[in-house]
Amino acid sequence: MSLQPYSSPQPLHSAINVVLDTAYQGISDSDWKNLFASARQSGLEQFIADMFAGKHINNSEDRPALHSALRNLSKTPVLINGADVMPAVDDVWRRIDALCNKWVGVTDVIHIGIGGSDFGPRLAIEALAHVPGIESRGMRMHFLANIDTAELARILAHAQPHSTRVLIVSKSFTTLETTMNAKAVVAWLKENDCTKSQIAHALYAVTANVTAAKEFGIEEDNIYPFWDWVGGRYSVWSAVGLPIALQYGFETFKQFLAGAESIDLHFKNAPLEENLPVIMALALLYQQQKHDIKAYAVIPYADALDWFPKWLQQLDMESNGKSIDRDGKPVKHSSPIVFGSAGSNAQHSYFQLLHQGTEIIPIDFIAVREPMSDRPEAVAHHHILLSNCLAQAQALANGKDDVNPNNVYPGKRPSNLLLLPKLNAFYLGALLALYENRTATLGALWNINSFDQPGVEYGKVLAKPIEKALTSHQNNIQASAEIDAVTAARINFLNS
Repeated sequence: MSLQPYSSPQPLHSAINVVLDTAYQGISDSDWKNLFASARQSGLEQFIADMFAGKHINNSEDRPALHSALRNLSKTPVLINGADVMPAVDDVWRRIDALCNKWVGVTDVIHIGIGGSDFGPRLAIEALAHVPGIESRGMRMHFLANIDTAELARILAHAQPHSTRVLIVSKSFTTLETTMNAKAVVAWLKENDCTKSQIAHALYAVTANVTAAKEFGIEEDNIYPFWDWVGGRYSVWSAVGLPIALQYGFETFKQFLAGAESIDLHFKNAPLEENLPVIMALALLYQQQKHDIKAYAVIPYADALDWFPKWLQQLDMESNGKSIDRDGKPVKHSSPIVFGSAGSNAQHSYFQLLHQGTEIIPIDFIAVREPMSDRPEAVAHHHILLSNCLAQAQALANGKDDVNPNNVYPGKRPSNLLLLPKLNAFYLGALLALYENRTATLGALWNINSFDQPGVEYGKVLAKPIEKALTSHQNNIQASAEIDAVTAARINFLNS
């Protein structure tokens, strides 16, 4: 082991039995004090209060960011411009509950959405499928996001058209991939002799643009609204999460919301020194300031959470991947690159780089104390899984000396250990809300607006004239203001 171990044991931090251990961050007590003082000086406490109070913290779009209201099961009034939003949220809850009891004989559900309309519900369906003894309602849940027809073809090859329901999920109801895929599924229903009435009965929408959903042909009773104060990547708590309730029952969906609400209350009320999202944010900020890190990894030692890093990539990098702050000034730091996958699989992939690569890459290790199956070998396997998680964190932190340079591990690679007591709907909701609130905290500390995403749109604008040129089948496209010379050459090659 190295002569100066990186470990600096701190008191364990916990909320609702979720434990955060920062001992391998290498942050001294005096550094922690400075971090908390700096957070207070930046106005973080006021930012948190303003977020839950419905203030327009999304300054570029002049909106609140009130996804916390979607999991406010206590129904405590939440005001936007003086009006309580909770009656409308509660109405959606009641409609979701009623729909769960209404669907009988449905074999397949095709959930059509992309980005925030896809990652959250897909993660939840995958994660909760591993919960021992969870009651599934027997429907096959399909997620259709990619405009590549390979995904569409795979789903339609297995779905039964006359007992299929279709959820079209788009905040704007103008997202190209979603509307194109929705039209293709409707065409498939027609090809399989579904009547106009049957198709109307099969189509449902989740959107903030009710008018556009009606124009598409969806009956008003089948439209579930959400609101412009909900960002797409924060929307799984709304009717976007319908697949969770439909697959596992409304009570499971409520438990998912309850876990998130519990973390929200902790984030809102706990002092900074005991506040899990704040501590996680400050630890990452410290590593940026000290080591100028460019990336961090999240490694859940639970196969059920293999989709979690993909969900987190959108949350962090779409929220905070910016070079300009709220005042239009350049920022020194913003979101690092996020990557990860389930341990221990990840150890056999890119851990070589984490241990002996030239860059320091902090890691969030996530572990679950209880096994995720009731197999007879589950406990023995789980002990091996946890031992790998703990061993990797120790090796990364402390390193190893050796006379052979090839066998030297430099150590001092920082990590968190996040421990969930079990993985069920409640703690899955808590995990997602913990990272949502950590992302918002980082945005506040960097003075970045975490609730808009203007950079996402530019490529979509440029795609339109390129699509037009491709569908023309001409191979003499010339460079223009909309298509540069390189792209024009590529279009001509594809059209040749």
